[in-house]
Amino acid sequence: MGEIYGGIEAGGTKFVCIVGCGPESIEARVRIPTDSPAVTIQRALDFFQPYVEAGRLAGVGIGTFGPVDLGCASDTFGYITTTPKKGWAYTDLYGAVSRGLKLPVAIDTDVNAAAFGEQTWVEENRGLDPFIYMTVGTGIGVGAIVNGRPVHGLIHPEGGHIFLPHDRRADPFEGVCPFHGDCLEGLASGPAIARRWGQPAETLPPGHPAWELEANYIALALVNLIANFSPQRIVLGGGVFQQPGLYAAVRAGVQQRANGYFKSKMILEAIDHYIVPPALGGLSGVLGAIALARVM
Repeated sequence: MGEIYGGIEAGGTKFVCIVGCGPESIEARVRIPTDSPAVTIQRALDFFQPYVEAGRLAGVGIGTFGPVDLGCASDTFGYITTTPKKGWAYTDLYGAVSRGLKLPVAIDTDVNAAAFGEQTWVEENRGLDPFIYMTVGTGIGVGAIVNGRPVHGLIHPEGGHIFLPHDRRADPFEGVCPFHGDCLEGLASGPAIARRWGQPAETLPPGHPAWELEANYIALALVNLIANFSPQRIVLGGGVFQQPGLYAAVRAGVQQRANGYFKSKMILEAIDHYIVPPALGGLSGVLGAIALARVM
């Protein structure tokens, strides 16, 4: 038995933990409902502890919901900061895992981890740089890989909180973001869909007006991301994209909104290969966390 890595995808509703070396060598996994920080983190540590005691675990990567402080010189490095998730604001996630396991730990946003996982483990994504991953579910997040590394800066990409044209005659909904109201996340996340229409997104049938509106907002956001990052591929994940037909509607919306401006065959002629679902399915984030652990 050789050296392996741990991965944690820390989400607002669940923590997914795995041990292994990559997509083809996952030895164990567990799904932990997100409770209080103390309870949830301890359950994750308990999952990894046998591999630590056996001397097999080389390190752990974390992809977490945020915002998260990724400034290496910051006194609150690795803390989840101004999250609306009750009880989790200013939780020292990095420190708790590092102290609990006494191993090297890498941490990034869940979407940066997912982007890194899709680029690391999926052959057709390797070498595509810049590379974007967007998730649309309970929240909306955007991860970006530029020059082979996840993007950090003043904080980290917060593409879910960009502002889009909001035609209040067509959509009078005020939005659900507790900070910004009608930012992208406030208008197009799963909770926004549920509150606007009075029922969860997964219960809305194809052809419901919700999906035309949703495709429009996501397409607007992607045109902005294309203009700013010039990504060579965009991966769209998250629970909202379980809706049949949404990928096709978003692709058509991007082409329409771009209006021929981006002179790229990928957008004009091969958009089905440019805007794609995650090749790793629901494991992009946690496998990305393992990828982060391998290169720290």
